[in-house]
Amino acid sequence: MRTATVPPPRIPRLGRGWYLAAVLSAVLAVGMCLLGWRQADQADRIEAHPVRVEGVVTQLPTGGGTYSAVSYRVGGESHTAAALPLSDAAKVGDRICLEHAADDPGAVRICGDTYPQPVGVGLARFSVPVAIVLFVICVLRIRRHHKALAVRGGQGKLAANLALATGALADGMPAITHGKRSRRRRRAGGRRAQH
Repeated sequence: MRTATVPPPRIPRLGRGWYLAAVLSAVLAVGMCLLGWRQADQADRIEAHPVRVEGVVTQLPTGGGTYSAVSYRVGGESHTAAALPLSDAAKVGDRICLEHAADDPGAVRICGDTYPQPVGVGLARFSVPVAIVLFVICVLRIRRHHKALAVRGGQGKLAANLALATGALADGMPAITHGKRSRRRRRAGGRRAQH
């Protein structure tokens, strides 16, 4: 009689989307943290030693991926600040008040503002918690899948062992002893023959 074979347990497949979402959410969280940290760092440096200059609006945002641009001069050198939050009434050629850090002319903001680009800080405050929650959900889903794989793998081995043992008992144990009689019986039979 043939030994019963147990088909391996069916394991549900985890889509690559979970792994991709985990990686992308981690990258987004790190990127937004760096953006927020950079804005806060520039704000602190400007606040420590602010230097006021006058800037001229050279470009307005059009909504098609272009940002505002304001040019200003520090120590005889020309600089340009991009994506500053200009008022809706601003026009090209308007003069506006700017503050820059004494040790870094590139760290600049509009006078009276806290951050150089407040929109970036607001975006970081919103997107970082969302990205972290998404990352945690993806990691928990991936861990649960791997635990299910381990449990199902263990169940498959147990089922195979039980099937082997059941088949051996049904055949009168020849599958385990390979058709040989045990030594105990042989010795008992030999002693009877001597008496």
